[in-house]
Amino acid sequence: MRHGSLPGVHGRVRPLTLLSDPVLHTPCGEVTGFGPELADLVEDLFATMYAAEGVGLAANQIGVPLRVFVFDCPDDEDVRHLGHVVNPRPVVTDGVVVRGPEGCLSLPGLEAGTERYDHAVVEGFTVTGEPVTVHGTGFFARCLQHESDHLDGTVYADRLDGRRHRKLMRQVARASWHRPA
Repeated sequence: MRHGSLPGVHGRVRPLTLLSDPVLHTPCGEVTGFGPELADLVEDLFATMYAAEGVGLAANQIGVPLRVFVFDCPDDEDVRHLGHVVNPRPVVTDGVVVRGPEGCLSLPGLEAGTERYDHAVVEGFTVTGEPVTVHGTGFFARCLQHESDHLDGTVYADRLDGRRHRKLMRQVARASWHRPA
């Protein structure tokens, strides 16, 4: 690239944590050090996300219980949003609630209709400790809410109820990657 390297080029692909792993169901801790270790983690998150062909990835999805996520996600107008947020805090989730297909790299190959707001704003910091505010609409708003949920110990399956939840859990039980808790 003319203006710098792609995120993740210097990272290593790490194994993804799957639904039964307790780290996915435990709130993550705040990042307190903004040094080279954090920069390496963000690079690894990008490398892993790209290798798995995802649009977002939270640190606990690679077994690191810290409040960090990365994204390379389009919105509904096909505008690409690329970045990361350290210690994110959702400050706005509003607009219309839309039920749409949602998947997760920690539940590979599965998806379910999940309700999310079509507008979200997340505040946090960059890898260097600079404040950042990320605005999302449509699919990108879904991504921001999904990744923020991960850091609070919630997966999209936890947002489902009734028939949708039962159907997804039957699919999980049959999935080749599933290991009972």
